[in-house]
Amino acid sequence: MLENLVRKNIQALKPYSCARDEFKGRDAHVFLDANESAYNAPYNRYPDPLQESLKKDISTIKGVPSGKIFLGNGSDEAIDLVYRIFCEPRVDNVVAIEPTYGMYKVCADINDVEYRTVCLSDNYAMSADALLQACDEHTKVVWICSPNNPTGNDMDRREMQKLLSEFKGIVVVDEAYGDFSDLKPMRSYLEHFPRMIVLNTFSKAWASAGIRLGMAFASEEIIALFNKVKYPYNVNMLTQEKARELLSDMLKIDRWVNEVRHERKHMIPCLMELPMVKQVYPSAANFLLVKVTDADAIYRYLVDKGIIVRNRNRVTLCQNALRITIGSKEENNELLGALRSYKR
Repeated sequence: MLENLVRKNIQALKPYSCARDEFKGRDAHVFLDANESAYNAPYNRYPDPLQESLKKDISTIKGVPSGKIFLGNGSDEAIDLVYRIFCEPRVDNVVAIEPTYGMYKVCADINDVEYRTVCLSDNYAMSADALLQACDEHTKVVWICSPNNPTGNDMDRREMQKLLSEFKGIVVVDEAYGDFSDLKPMRSYLEHFPRMIVLNTFSKAWASAGIRLGMAFASEEIIALFNKVKYPYNVNMLTQEKARELLSDMLKIDRWVNEVRHERKHMIPCLMELPMVKQVYPSAANFLLVKVTDADAIYRYLVDKGIIVRNRNRVTLCQNALRITIGSKEENNELLGALRSYKR
């Protein structure tokens, strides 16, 4: 049962009551309850604490009921809330694939929760059995990023489904890069796996990292816990307005995604032709992990050229690897031109 996974203090928590909650469902036009200014409408008012209009729009696009959607200040807010809701500091632990997105460990450290890692195989595949073996009676959460960061590959769905079926805690599937993958999104399987949380974001396919809007899809019971613990007005009005604007033009978003996928396909053989490139790993994301002869030297060379990539040389299983985001055609050509001039 879910209640057995939730921290006792969170179960007993009485959440902060927003002023707007008290008249919900009634027709009101004079607001003298929240100590807001009477000037500079509409930005003088606090935003909708549950982002209901925005969630309706997202529900239509993502195919998930509004009651199963949480919106946060980037996906990082949802990641932190998972620890705050389910993990007792200095008692519980979490398990994650390695290498993967660094914020899972950062949030574990902030919340004083043990973070256990299970290395992927040499070709960056996950093993459900290995993850399950790393779990014990105090393991509350398993983290899976798919497509994974920094490796770029989709995790095997059979392994993911085995983990979801056998693990008795919370499984978080981070699909920040899922819009660039050919696989069906895991949010489509929420009914089959009631303890699964699926993360998504406006930062990647939606080209809107600057508005800081993350999404979590889960059962209504889990979403209720997120709403209970989150800060009252966690998504500001400007972000909500911009997100609704983006959602109104899906053809543009689809075009952006298709252009990234096209450039990704184009970049692989171009990189493989370069003498310093040893391997370009398969990617279902908006970046490529590229093994080179000397990652540190090539990274510094590119910085001197004003081109910034991510040096992953010191990350587990990523020795001498650079993570290269798929940019515009012009940006990609500038990168290739610089690498073709590299002399070492």
